[in-house]
Amino acid sequence: MQDIIIIGAGVVGCALARELSFCEADITVVDMGSDAAEGASKANSGIVHAGFDAHPGTDKARFNVMGAAMYPALCAELGVPYRQNGAMVLAFSEDDRATILRLKEQGEQNGVPGLRVIEREEIRALEPNVSPEAVCALLAPTSGIVSPYELTFALADHAAVNGVRFAFDTKVESIRRTEEGWMLSTSRGDMACRTLINCAGVGSAEIHRMMTGRDEDRIISRRGQYWILDHAKPEPFTRTMFQCPTKMGKGVLVAPTVHGNVLLGPTAEDIDDPLDTATTAKGLSDVLAACRLTWPQVSTRSAVTNFSGIRAHEARGEFIIGPVEGAKNAWETVGIESPGLTSAPAIAAELARAIAEAEGLKYKADIVPAPKPPKPFNEMTPEEQAAACAADPLNGRLICRCEVVTEAEIRAAIHRPVGARSIDAIKRRTRAGMGRCQGGFCAPRVAEILAEELGLPITAITKNGGQSLMLTSTLAEAMKEAESHE
Repeated sequence: MQDIIIIGAGVVGCALARELSFCEADITVVDMGSDAAEGASKANSGIVHAGFDAHPGTDKARFNVMGAAMYPALCAELGVPYRQNGAMVLAFSEDDRATILRLKEQGEQNGVPGLRVIEREEIRALEPNVSPEAVCALLAPTSGIVSPYELTFALADHAAVNGVRFAFDTKVESIRRTEEGWMLSTSRGDMACRTLINCAGVGSAEIHRMMTGRDEDRIISRRGQYWILDHAKPEPFTRTMFQCPTKMGKGVLVAPTVHGNVLLGPTAEDIDDPLDTATTAKGLSDVLAACRLTWPQVSTRSAVTNFSGIRAHEARGEFIIGPVEGAKNAWETVGIESPGLTSAPAIAAELARAIAEAEGLKYKADIVPAPKPPKPFNEMTPEEQAAACAADPLNGRLICRCEVVTEAEIRAAIHRPVGARSIDAIKRRTRAGMGRCQGGFCAPRVAEILAEELGLPITAITKNGGQSLMLTSTLAEAMKEAESHE
């Protein structure tokens, strides 16, 4: 019998786990994926929204503005890359100007500082590569960018060093109420807890149904497809460049990332399968067509990959956060779509306080500080790199040449508090495999290092958990099998 089980190891679940880890409680986070951030938290735009798009008076607006204000200090504490680069929302007609003015008014009501409407000349002066068709724009200086999966890993690590356990590859199949609390039947056996928290993303409505027996929430799986361009060329824009939003979302953007790439997208497609993260020729073509309105010179010659992510759109369009009505000792976060990443720290802080008070949890006298990772080798000066190689010779072995990732960094990623267990888990923690060759050169060596550090045969190493095996057998095994059939 545990005190708390959190279902979902996305950015909200991990942020909540971190906040609750400051309390005296036995906590486990369960997730059907093979790692943290396996859902929407690994596949979104990475934008810390200023807060002008959310309707005043809603939880989305309140948590957005609160969360955005928390990001600089939080990312500094956790050692996560973050940049407050600002944003523009472009208008391409005088009809769009009315939308821009409405967004400015909304933002001011929400408490967003520094918003102003700028005209064509100032737009071009600030961002020379923008389309000359833009007639005006909303300038939002407090908008920022972050690495969403690196933030999630850092939150999970901080929770783990303060006692939280993580159970991956654990799918919740049914939930029932007991006298003492809750019993979860999972793909890895039964788990019991006194307090249950639903942070299951696109699966949150189904978990709510399991907890209550009621189909009250309807989650629409909304897919967004993206292009990523290489960082070999200078960024075309300093700021995140939006177009006027539509009823389907904030629209297609052209955005720099904290690692110097350029992100194009997303689409907004309502689909039936919440796990369908395919990319399509039409979707990617639609992204480019929309991006040309902002950036006429856009080209895919420097594209390194495409991806898609699913966001959990609640049919009524609002966050659902708090205690579950009619279900004692149960809490939930449902429909956490954009600005969910921005809002996550504020949601976690407020919800954790409410849970601690309701469940009678006491706060610890001593909290273990966040384990900040060292400076990435590819961001070091030559003098710092020489010192790093002297301190650990494995820093002198480059495994990923595209992103300049060392063997020391890969081995360290495996031994983080919530460490890497797959090729993709290494990629997201170190960037090995995120460059132009997309792991074509480094993946075999990364697989060998994983096998060595985890004490597994190399044939057990996966790309991203489950049955995504990198190898079916060794050469020796294949030869022996062939000989047996002769």
